Amino acid sequence: MKSYYKYIYMIVIAVTSVSCKKYLDVTPDNVGTIDYAFRNRNEAENYLFTCYNTLQNFAGTQNDPGFTTSGEVIFPNNLTDNQGVDPTGFNIIRGTQTTQNVGLNYWDGENGGQKIFVALRRCNTMLENIDKPIDLTVGEKARWIAEVKFLKAYYNYFLYRMYGPIPIMDKNLPVTSQPEDLKVKRAPADSVVNYIVRLIDEAVPDLPPFIQNQTQELGRITRTIALSVKAEVLATAASPLFNGNPDFVGLKNKDGEALFSPTYDATKWDRAAIACNEAIQNAEANGYRLHTLLTSASIPQNLTDSLKKVLNLQTTVTDKWETNPEIIWALNPTFGFGNQEYFMPRLTSDAAKNLIAQGTLAAPISQQELYYTENGVPINEDKNWDYNGRYNLQTGDDANRFYIHNGYQTVKAHFHREARFYADLAFDGGVWYGNGILGNGENALWVSARSSSSFAGPKDNIRINVTGYWPKKLVNYLTVYDKTMTWEDFRLPRIRLAGMYLLYAEILNEQGRPYAEVLSYVDRVRARAGLTGVEEAWTNFSRTPTKFTTKDGLRQIIHQERRIELCFEKQAGWDLRRWKELQTAMSRPLQGWNVAEESPINYYRPRTIVTPVFNTRNYLWPIKADALIVNTNLVQNPNW
Repeated sequence: MKSYYKYIYMIVIAVTSVSCKKYLDVTPDNVGTIDYAFRNRNEAENYLFTCYNTLQNFAGTQNDPGFTTSGEVIFPNNLTDNQGVDPTGFNIIRGTQTTQNVGLNYWDGENGGQKIFVALRRCNTMLENIDKPIDLTVGEKARWIAEVKFLKAYYNYFLYRMYGPIPIMDKNLPVTSQPEDLKVKRAPADSVVNYIVRLIDEAVPDLPPFIQNQTQELGRITRTIALSVKAEVLATAASPLFNGNPDFVGLKNKDGEALFSPTYDATKWDRAAIACNEAIQNAEANGYRLHTLLTSASIPQNLTDSLKKVLNLQTTVTDKWETNPEIIWALNPTFGFGNQEYFMPRLTSDAAKNLIAQGTLAAPISQQELYYTENGVPINEDKNWDYNGRYNLQTGDDANRFYIHNGYQTVKAHFHREARFYADLAFDGGVWYGNGILGNGENALWVSARSSSSFAGPKDNIRINVTGYWPKKLVNYLTVYDKTMTWEDFRLPRIRLAGMYLLYAEILNEQGRPYAEVLSYVDRVRARAGLTGVEEAWTNFSRTPTKFTTKDGLRQIIHQERRIELCFEKQAGWDLRRWKELQTAMSRPLQGWNVAEESPINYYRPRTIVTPVFNTRNYLWPIKADALIVNTNLVQNPNW
């Protein structure tokens, strides 16, 4: 809030860039900045995009708490050169965060965090001055107001997920405000949610159902985006972290006002169900559907069935937003998703000599073990899969040659897994279709990762993957890393239709609806992944064949399905928090293989990379101590 108070006494006009434009950098001397910014339609539109600017800066992965604190990825904390990666967010799970040094501080805009309260002030300024441009049409004015109200809602939602109760800054305080007027207090969590939902409800009628001019406007908010976010907000509010959580009962403002309700409220799931159903119906009515081979323009048609299945799942994320019918919302529409080199191994001798690609963002063994077997059940439940012998060695054969290099020795854990496993992860011996080698897949490249003498193995203390697993899902198969790097950009989804189906299934289950109704949404996603439905898979292959028939059992199935389907998409960290399951996920060391070894018997020995530091206080971010000194009406989150 310290940054916010500074802006109370001055008028802020952003000078940062959005997309490929520069805004408001030609203001003549002695001209009132706000009047100039809204003197006509074009200048006002420039200011509208400054309201979007903070949102666009959410596009990357390294400063998103949903990605860096999820346990899905590990970034080494001892590199001699981080090569452009900010380790702040990744180090939070190591217990580095204090009230004096807050990582990903979105309250003040420090340590990788954006200045969200400044973004809210810009939005308020836009709404306060929207009547000034005389050449702005009625329709444009209504749409711009709706977009800004949504942005206000989303910025508040982002803060709510991190901090819980926050001050509601619906209007900018005048410059004549007294110091005491500036000392705002936190609003109760339920009031924050109601405020966010009200803003979205006000915005929805004036938002377009879809973007017609994608060249000029892709990335601007649509009705489907707004309805989907509303469903997500209400599901978050209904989840265990915020719904009757006993850990937060004692959090009160200094005047004694309780900031969390101590009582679980089942009707919050009912409210979320209505919103999620409306969002899905709206999406489907506007042509959104699951990405399949028939909807992808980038998949070669001469592939084997096994590779087609894998590539269809890869391109669900990496196909262009303009032609991908599943992506409801993505960010950074101009520049695409960069830094793919952080997620890919070196696959050729020339690449091994190249300093461009580090491949330093690594997935732990626990993430690999999250994926199902080819029978569509967890590896520790499949009665036909050798769970206890999963670390024993096995050699790739002809039957598995499109997944594992023929004749290469790896571990049994890499065999007979579901297609999403091979689409999302690269590993020692794993086939990599793409990187300039296309055809029918018979000559596909593969990952050689054992020791420094291999292509993908550690080369120094910069180009190293510390676990032996790469988040392949975040690399477009057309991206080429050889002597040079050629990127095929994509827009990392923020909301996909598959995610909405799984969210609705979760909500229906929490309502206690019949499992057949719940599974109808889960099975849509599983079918696209090449799996049979939950009932068939568990009945035939699981050691707990009736698990799906109970609310608790089905909850576990849905949560794991969501973590698999949305893996590496900046969702797991948020989901695990709202489910109050992140502490359990962080209770075990994050391990990788012994990557410096050359022989498989020595390489395939799990070793601890990170021992996470996490307890109940870490579910909410701390407010920096300085902010509490400046504003004596603020209270700190529990146990910080």
